[in-house]
Amino acid sequence: MKKILLKSIKRYWFAIFLQIIFIGLNIYFLTYPPKIIGNIIDLLYDLETNQNAIIMQVWYLLGSCMILLGIRMPWRWLAGYIPRSIERDLKDKLFEQFMRIKMASLQNIKNGELMSYFVKDITEIRKFIYRLMSHGTRFVFTIMIATFTMMSGVNIYLTLVTLCPIILTIFLIIKIKEYVESSFRKSQKYFTDLSEYVQESTDAIRTTKAYTGEMNQLKEFIRKNRRLREANNAVDVHSTLLSTCLNICFGLCYGISLLYGSKLVLEGVITTGDFVAFNGYIGLFVGPVSWIPGVISYYKRAKISYQRLDNVFELEKEKILPKVPAKEDDFQGNIEIRDLSFNYPENLEMVLSHINIKINKGETLGIIGTIGSGKTTLMNLLLRLYPVPDEKIKIDGKDINEIPLLTLRNHICYITQDNFLFSTSLKENIKLFKDGFEDEEVKESTKNAMVYDDIEKMQNGIDTIIGERGVDLSGGQKQRVVISRAFLNKSKVVIFDDTFSALDNKTEQMVLNNVKELVKDKTCIIISNRISDIKDANQIIVLDGGNIIESGTHETLLNKQGKYYNFYKEQTAKSQMALN
Repeated sequence: MKKILLKSIKRYWFAIFLQIIFIGLNIYFLTYPPKIIGNIIDLLYDLETNQNAIIMQVWYLLGSCMILLGIRMPWRWLAGYIPRSIERDLKDKLFEQFMRIKMASLQNIKNGELMSYFVKDITEIRKFIYRLMSHGTRFVFTIMIATFTMMSGVNIYLTLVTLCPIILTIFLIIKIKEYVESSFRKSQKYFTDLSEYVQESTDAIRTTKAYTGEMNQLKEFIRKNRRLREANNAVDVHSTLLSTCLNICFGLCYGISLLYGSKLVLEGVITTGDFVAFNGYIGLFVGPVSWIPGVISYYKRAKISYQRLDNVFELEKEKILPKVPAKEDDFQGNIEIRDLSFNYPENLEMVLSHINIKINKGETLGIIGTIGSGKTTLMNLLLRLYPVPDEKIKIDGKDINEIPLLTLRNHICYITQDNFLFSTSLKENIKLFKDGFEDEEVKESTKNAMVYDDIEKMQNGIDTIIGERGVDLSGGQKQRVVISRAFLNKSKVVIFDDTFSALDNKTEQMVLNNVKELVKDKTCIIISNRISDIKDANQIIVLDGGNIIESGTHETLLNKQGKYYNFYKEQTAKSQMALN
């Protein structure tokens, strides 16, 4: 995180330098109007004699205001441009990080928490950068330039006495900031909790309505929202306390100035004009000093957000390099798994135990088993979504860990069971945002997946924009759109993970016939709990509790009359009941 932030700041170093210069010039020229007004007041004692001098001072005042306008315009633009640009860079890097984090780490991050990183944490860092560069720099220049002007142009003793309350207030603010940090930390936590709850509730809105759970959901939301409100109120209270301290501070400054300054005027140490200019200089401190609580508050918020983001950027990433894919002939798709055992991180129970499988190019492997038997986990290991022990999985005789990750995944088409669709066009969903496919190829893939006719009936055809997660499509349509990806990609290994469950028997058989043609020279793995999907496979394995308890062809497994046979009998009985 530190390297990313510094790299982004370095990228805009010239814009930052210009902003600092403009801020310094702005503060310098802000000291001119009080001094000019003071000069005019001193000249008013003899209006007739000093008429020309007064007019000249007025022109100086107008000139300084025009210069300030010319300085403020580019400065204000830079003040917004730099933090927004850094925010954009951080979001780009964070999204890239999420795309490359290992699944073992990513699965522990909830959707609501993930969104809070983008929406809340990076925004807090951007706000702090803005205040540090704009308010912090102005505070430093004000202390330097305005204090020097007050000491040299009016009176050093009056300056020191008047500014004493400011120094004391700064120390008080530093003490109060601890309460700001504590209350904001709670606010951040409750915001994340509420975000996660809203995300989960919107994803499950159909289930909630189907089971009339709206009131329970609403009550829980109200409770979480009330807790967030109370935490935000605590932040506001502490922030208000800081503001109150500042108001008291400047009340004391003006009080000291009026008492001691009037005395110096009466004694002839300073003129009335100097006294007026001095009070004008005090006004220059109001803004910068009042920003101190905000800068400190945003620093504390940004520090917490920085730590959260730093934890994300520290998560281990997949090693994509080298990015040069292997030649077509180098990857054939002969898969051999030897004595593979696996358990998820922080989980002592074995998910897979002593798995031995061999699949040659052009063959189809069928996998069947109960829920939680390890079927999908095995496929995740083939894609190296989780760490794979050395020498346990080989492809074309090469250890899977020696195959570049990009090459491995480019040659494996994995049609997952969740049928995830993006809220974009059907064409982009089938292509998965990859270039190099002709429209005719996309069209042909939809025909093979038996979804072409449905798409043609849509108003915009293949360019139809579907809703979030494909909400505008039926379950069967979504599944067939996802299957189209297998027919479009030129992968050497094709995996169907419970892909045909939402299809009717007629459509399923037609799609399976097309799949046979697709994979006749490829390695194919079909995971399903339906015998009809895998009965024609060259080899079938039955998984139970992470172990292969049976293996063979459809006929040999039926003859064994074991677990597979029981599956077959149950499904045959259900089919007959459905017909009756």
